[in-house]
Amino acid sequence: MDFRSTVEGSMLEGFYPAGWDFAKIDTCCSHKPEEITERQAGWNEGFRPVCCENLSDFEVLMGHEIALKIKKARDAGKKIAFILPVGPMGMYRWVVYFLTQWQVKCDHVTTFNMDEWADKDGNTLSSENPASFEYAMTHALFGPLGEYTVPKGQRNFATKENLPTYPQKIAALKAEGAELVLVYGIGRMCHIAFWEPHFAADYASAADWEKAPYRLGAKIHPLTVEQNAQTSFKSRTSLVPCRANTIGPGLFLQADYAIGGADGVYGRGMQWQGMSLWMTLRYGKTPWVTSTYIPTLPGKLFFLKELAGPLVAECN
Repeated sequence: MDFRSTVEGSMLEGFYPAGWDFAKIDTCCSHKPEEITERQAGWNEGFRPVCCENLSDFEVLMGHEIALKIKKARDAGKKIAFILPVGPMGMYRWVVYFLTQWQVKCDHVTTFNMDEWADKDGNTLSSENPASFEYAMTHALFGPLGEYTVPKGQRNFATKENLPTYPQKIAALKAEGAELVLVYGIGRMCHIAFWEPHFAADYASAADWEKAPYRLGAKIHPLTVEQNAQTSFKSRTSLVPCRANTIGPGLFLQADYAIGGADGVYGRGMQWQGMSLWMTLRYGKTPWVTSTYIPTLPGKLFFLKELAGPLVAECN
């Protein structure tokens, strides 16, 4: 017995995105852990998954990758723009460490936070609310950078008023020769930002989906709510908003380089992100699995070794 043999007539029938093929998902997850980095057809030649032995290595490597991009742009006298997530978060400590040690000022950097909690109208939390992504970024990155920080006027957050300005601002920066770097995590539902797989049903074609720049007050998937309840809200589902403002593929697919992270390990043999990681790497590009577009971009995807599996049931 398994999911596919028992889902008919259950409470989970129709719960997952209509485009998810669970037989294909099982195939993605059936490989040996050491096979996870094997190159696949459709990967960008500049894309590389990077295995990390532990969380400490993961955070240092991601932080260094981001900081090095900032330093190289400054050394070259060029502007650089980042689409940034709130999670993974440990990397920001190391971004701060490297930039302050190298004494690299960030006045050539513009940031665009990829998403923010919202209501159905796109209204967001106050920046003083500890649950807001602006609050998290200020305390994890912009504040600790001190004299080296990104100027306030060059920090963008996904508010109702500001998110619609992202396309124009990013286009202007790229026209000036700025590199656009996407930093991301992979959701349980394989979302990038809060661009959920079920959004695919709203577009006539993949080409239309790929052009969509953002959504205000987007409906997030129930499993995304539960992911955040467990990872950010101490298990308290009642605190997690059911909607968010988010960038879309029309913006994140413009990235010249992408730096990703998958660190969803709880410990004691438990994890939540292994299936999502294998789907990202092996499922094949489709709007129904947002993160499958990631391997089509140049960049590095850092992941914890434990996520590679084996993803098989164990009987004790």
